[in-house]
Amino acid sequence: MAATVTGKGQVTIPKPIRDRLGITPGMKVAFSVDNDGRAFIEKEVKTPLQSSRFERLRGTATTSLSTDEIMALTRGETD
Repeated sequence: MAATVTGKGQVTIPKPIRDRLGITPGMKVAFSVDNDGRAFIEKEVKTPLQSSRFERLRGTATTSLSTDEIMALTRGETD
């Protein structure tokens, strides 16, 4: 299966390949080249942290507590 490279170096991954690899819009892919010059493409595998249901909440928390107060809570220290 062949595809044409654009002037910007872009290529469209043929639909049968996208379907077989489970590649969907917005997903990242990784490229590698073997010693004999063969090129490979694979979908990026997310680590457990990246695929966590809490990942979308990362960096959104707000609080009026200081860092020291948060650390005391984390350690189970009470006043």
